[in-house]
Amino acid sequence: MKAVLQHPHNSQDDAPSPRPDFSMTSQQRSLFGLAGIIALSFATEMNEQVSAQALPDIAGALGLSMDSQRWFSCLYVTAEIIGMSVSPWLAITLTLRRFSFFVTILAVLASSLIPFTSTLSLLYILRVFQGLAGGFTVPLLMTIALRVLAPPIRLYGLAAYALTATFFPNLSMTFAGLWTDLVDWRFVFWQSIPLCTLSFLLLWYGMPVDPPKHERFWKFDWKGFLLIVFGMGAFSIMLQMGDWMDWFNSPFICVLGLTSLVCIPLFVLNEWFHPLPLFKFQLLGRRNFAYGSSTLLTFVVISLSSSALPASFLQSAAGYRPEQIYPVTLEIAAIQLVMLPLMAVVLNKTWVDSRIVSFIGMSCILTACVGDFFLTSNWNRDQFYLWQALQGIGDAMIVMPLLMMSTNTLDPSEGPFASAMVNTPRAVAEAVGIWLLQLMHRERGSLHSDRIADRLGQVRYSLVQGTNPMLQRPSPLTPSGQPAYPGSMTELHAQMSRQTATLTFSDDWVVLGSLVVFLMIWVCVLPVRTYPPRIVFQSK
Repeated sequence: MKAVLQHPHNSQDDAPSPRPDFSMTSQQRSLFGLAGIIALSFATEMNEQVSAQALPDIAGALGLSMDSQRWFSCLYVTAEIIGMSVSPWLAITLTLRRFSFFVTILAVLASSLIPFTSTLSLLYILRVFQGLAGGFTVPLLMTIALRVLAPPIRLYGLAAYALTATFFPNLSMTFAGLWTDLVDWRFVFWQSIPLCTLSFLLLWYGMPVDPPKHERFWKFDWKGFLLIVFGMGAFSIMLQMGDWMDWFNSPFICVLGLTSLVCIPLFVLNEWFHPLPLFKFQLLGRRNFAYGSSTLLTFVVISLSSSALPASFLQSAAGYRPEQIYPVTLEIAAIQLVMLPLMAVVLNKTWVDSRIVSFIGMSCILTACVGDFFLTSNWNRDQFYLWQALQGIGDAMIVMPLLMMSTNTLDPSEGPFASAMVNTPRAVAEAVGIWLLQLMHRERGSLHSDRIADRLGQVRYSLVQGTNPMLQRPSPLTPSGQPAYPGSMTELHAQMSRQTATLTFSDDWVVLGSLVVFLMIWVCVLPVRTYPPRIVFQSK
């Protein structure tokens, strides 16, 4: 046995090549199906990300209260987690072609009807359908990429999958600014109509026609499905709504915590012994796959939070609108279009160690976190460009080696199980990221607010004489202790809030930097060397 590279001229004789056949083969047509899934992923990812960025405008148009806004976002993420967990199983049972058609129709109907909805309960139902469509789509992209792409170009398919984690979320602010500030807020949802139409046509032409396997329904893991619906659903809602409901002082949060505490271990136990499980936890016995599944969750938390933090800071501290913020996030998106294919080329070299590439990417993100830590209340988007560039480079250098190390240890029959186990933690990471930012802003924000208020009380006499040269504001108080002019105390409170937000966001980047340091240690300890998927073995 010897290792050789796949090449069209491996035969030992020099016989003339057969007459070239320019007809479209099934393998080539499958690439159109892959393009259709990429378009569908783009549509569903934009449904989530753009609506999150434009939520204040959507809430104003639909008359949503603060509670309704939180449920509007929470239900999508929760439904997405459930959709990602069952998508590979349904795709095999119903066939990729039929299931892709169903997801496309579900996505376009749910999105196009939301602007016409005036009933809150119906709005929630459509939002759940949106989340299910988004959860169904991303595992489909990984499954189809691993199926239709030959080993020499498989990394390019994984680069297309990586777009859903690094490119689409950072592009969302651009579309949010376009629709809300320049066109109409309804296009936040209607943007999916042309994308889903294009996706349907590409899927109809390119997806292979396979016979369905309806007999699998007789072996469907109903216990596992119910356990993940109640367990992961309760866990997701608890993370996202816990801070708003004062955590375990709320009976509702207590019930959710107890439900997740009981259902999630039972789900793991059920999947371990089920003959046709939704998840195959035995795969975690392989070091590289265990590394990929655990690291992807942490990476998504770091990636989403670091891309969202500059936008949140500019909104809260500088009063920016999406139209003014989008260049900051668009920079990361543009870098992904260059770096992801470049990483596919680099990682296809046998002498390149993917672990070293990951470590360099983590170093770039850590440098960006350190740079952002020194932000001040006077920062605007110009100060973020350098650190966002490092963030974009680091994202691509982490996610591509991560996907390669995870998928190179799998047999084709294990692809659906791997897709569910890789993508479901990724969806859970969105809820974890929301929880982490809420925790930081509540704990550290309260601490900084109290300290600043205490300091203002100690130097209250200085407020009579002092002015802020940066903001060109006169002193807020007169020598008698009264407001110096109408609105002076309001402006003082605004400056105090701005400083509190600045210190809180600075702490956020410290926490993210700590997570990056953990990943740097993790990549040095757990994974083993892996090689590009273009090497095969054949006997001489």
